Amino acid sequence: MTVSDAPPLRIATRASRLAMWQAEYVSSLLRKVAPEREVELVEVSTIGDRDRSEPLSQMGGMGVFTREVQTAVLDGRADMAVHSLKDLPTETVEGLVLAGVPERGPRFDVLVLPKSQEGTIASLDDLPQGTRIGTGSLRRQAQLLHARPDLQMAEIRGNVETRLRKLDDGEYDAIVLAQAGLERLGLNDHFTIVLHPPLMFPAVGQAALGIECRRDDEETASLLQQLSHAPTLAEVTAERACLHELRAGCHAPVGVVTEIGEDDQLRLQAVVLSGDGRELVEATVVGEQSSPAQLGRQAATELSRAGADKLLAVED
Repeated sequence: MTVSDAPPLRIATRASRLAMWQAEYVSSLLRKVAPEREVELVEVSTIGDRDRSEPLSQMGGMGVFTREVQTAVLDGRADMAVHSLKDLPTETVEGLVLAGVPERGPRFDVLVLPKSQEGTIASLDDLPQGTRIGTGSLRRQAQLLHARPDLQMAEIRGNVETRLRKLDDGEYDAIVLAQAGLERLGLNDHFTIVLHPPLMFPAVGQAALGIECRRDDEETASLLQQLSHAPTLAEVTAERACLHELRAGCHAPVGVVTEIGEDDQLRLQAVVLSGDGRELVEATVVGEQSSPAQLGRQAATELSRAGADKLLAVED
């Protein structure tokens, strides 16, 4: 087969605007490492996209945004799938491999408020008693309640634009979104307050993309490995190993932040909370970048010893 005869690289993706941005971004990276190949997008509808009313925690939790996209790769409709890594379960799907992890974006959450509040609210502490905050994430809810038990948590579903519209319509006093999503969609002109640890720990894999392909497709896997960013890969490998060892789903009240220090050591901080935010256990571990999975498992062991298993069993 000549170069001109090479088949296109087909990317399976959800059809939301943010998912399409992610797929187009991966397309641009692929064109740099394989300029001779065409790239096509294969849009897939997931159960998480079709059902926008039921809370995610009651929809089977893991895989609601990934299963159908993975199936498109397994049945040959696509060569690879692009996921928000925070939505990708840590349990490996038979026949697939996580082959590419590009450099992640800004990983923190932001509190989004109406523009009318700009200048009057500078931090979470400034919110009035009983402020109604829209978020469908148990992780975000628990951490907000840990800091401010008086806040009212309200379920919210829909894509980023839908959630912002609901805020503008007055359905909520504030909402919590991922900073990376807002920036990728060019919506970072909204009034936001960045929520850093220890107030708010991000989700495992937040702001990182994960690209899967068939395990036996060595050619595609080789291309995707060229897209990986080594520091990001080390960070998310540690984070996902921690979550996997805890036997917790990607929607569980688990937060984690990793960083690589000037000494090239990988540092991981993780928290597990009760759903009402009243109980919190935490762990901090430091180790070599070359053994990120081991570091993640070590963090999980320390969390379990501190009582994480009990808190997660209640959430199940």
